[in-house]
Amino acid sequence: MNKLLVITVLVALLALSAESFRVPRQAEEEQGTLTKITDSVRSYYDYVVNSASEYIESIKGLKLEEKAKNLYSDTTTAVSTYSGILHDQMYHIFYQ
Repeated sequence: MNKLLVITVLVALLALSAESFRVPRQAEEEQGTLTKITDSVRSYYDYVVNSASEYIESIKGLKLEEKAKNLYSDTTTAVSTYSGILHDQMYHIFYQ
């Protein structure tokens, strides 16, 4: 008898829960065309913004900015060395 009562209560709760899930679906059907278009554009915009944010975070994770700074400093050091050598050579060619 107790099992039957428990099962009846659970089925009743499930039925009430299922009924509450139907309410939002009916509300969605009553939306106008402009609201549907606005919602779809807004969801697409949110998706694009989230994708861009994830992409930027993944780039920051690679530490590309630090690598670019190191590459720049190494390149400027090498170029300044070779330009100094070239400057000395040109000076000695013109002013012996």
